[in-house]
Amino acid sequence: MGNYSGWLFVGLALPACLLLGALIHAWWLRRAARERRRIPRHWPLSPRLLANSEERRVWHWLARAFFDHHVMIKIPVTRFTLPRTKEHGLHWYELLSGVYCTFTVCASDGHVIGCVDVPGRFGLSRKNQILKHTLLSQCGIAYYVVQSDSLPTLHEIRTEFLGEMASKTRDRERDEAAIVAARVSLRAALDRQRHIRNSDLSPLTPTPGEHPEASPGDSAPGPLQANSFLTPLDSRKAGLR
Repeated sequence: MGNYSGWLFVGLALPACLLLGALIHAWWLRRAARERRRIPRHWPLSPRLLANSEERRVWHWLARAFFDHHVMIKIPVTRFTLPRTKEHGLHWYELLSGVYCTFTVCASDGHVIGCVDVPGRFGLSRKNQILKHTLLSQCGIAYYVVQSDSLPTLHEIRTEFLGEMASKTRDRERDEAAIVAARVSLRAALDRQRHIRNSDLSPLTPTPGEHPEASPGDSAPGPLQANSFLTPLDSRKAGLR
């Protein structure tokens, strides 16, 4: 009878212990999850540059080539592509969310015209290049891989992204805008010079209605104007009193 009671106690205590252990473990997991989500008082992070030295050289080159566009950096392709059907949208997002190009060139309306990759220290895998080239070309977006020490000409990259006719049209518009700006600047400079010249060569006779009084010692009435080149300030002959 005693053995039976002992085994009964063990049989009842063991499930209770297992249940208690499971509850404690679940509580510990929830507590750990809350700790991970808690905003720290001091973040263990430091600022860093958005682009390395090679990427910055290409960045500046792209800014000169696409002066009439916006050059953005390290944007995932999911920001400017869209699944044709929503059925597998989440699948494609999870697959492509980590795929990005070093630079993305877009027009002022937000339409992307091309992407540029700068290989890193370990290069750019062929699989990665093929994926981006296939994806972007099917979306009508140009894709180019460049090295900072062997960049194509500005005309070549504009033609690659915009096409021959569009590139020439934009170049012509830029030249015309520069000519117009130069004309406006020249006209403003001429107007300033004309204004200064007219101010310096103002009439040397009094304006109608004004009767300047001459001093007794003056040889001739002098004009009332403050230009020291035409009428020196010390030109009057006045006797000492």
